[in-house]
Amino acid sequence: MSVLLEALRWLNDPLNWTGPSGVLALTRQHLVVTGLAVLLGALVAVPTGLYLGHRGRGATVGVVVSNTSRALPTLAMLTLFGATGLFGNTATALACAVFAVPPLLSGAVTGLGGVDADVRDAARGMGMSGARRLWTVEVPLAVPQLAAGLRTAVVQVVATVPLAALVGGRSLGTIVVTGFGVQRYGQVVAGAVLVAALSLVAEGLLALLQRAVTPAGIRALARSAPVESESGHTPPSTQVAHVVRTGSNDPVRDV
Repeated sequence: MSVLLEALRWLNDPLNWTGPSGVLALTRQHLVVTGLAVLLGALVAVPTGLYLGHRGRGATVGVVVSNTSRALPTLAMLTLFGATGLFGNTATALACAVFAVPPLLSGAVTGLGGVDADVRDAARGMGMSGARRLWTVEVPLAVPQLAAGLRTAVVQVVATVPLAALVGGRSLGTIVVTGFGVQRYGQVVAGAVLVAALSLVAEGLLALLQRAVTPAGIRALARSAPVESESGHTPPSTQVAHVVRTGSNDPVRDV
């Protein structure tokens, strides 16, 4: 209980919120590293996912290869970067970018892969080129999965960036590491609470963004479609509806 009271006192001290090492400055640096990491991950994952999903070939292999990066602990990657002389926020952004690739790639591949074949055939029958089908038909229908992948990637990176403090970087993790260094465990708890709060805020804002960019017709489908058909098979349209409702593209995991 004393640790929790110490954490509350630390959070209520205005001096801990201002200055170059205050909460506001560290939060700004935390968000900069997060944005840079997600941007770097998106530059690799989104074009690759759109290409694989549009072609419908090699998508499974691409997702499996990407998911293998989840087996690499971010701390181990930071150690590897440190061994090559790369420290601080730059190393953290690069390590977290690798961590952001799997959800972004999976969202793009499953989003385009879930587009109804009849819709593709209709667009092809109207004489649309491959590029026009991709940008005017397939990508708009894949928006829920693309947004869900971005939402997952951002929240994961926000929760991982505190590791920057272990390699000389600055983020909200600096509060936690400093607290451990001086054995002020209330400060450690306060830092953890701030990271958790920032993750929840990011989750909420991105959920609103996902709803805003999802076409009205797909939102109507989400309100009316069942999660799973009687045969046990989940059709693509129902997968889209599930993503719009929950923000997850894995109905089995969410049961």
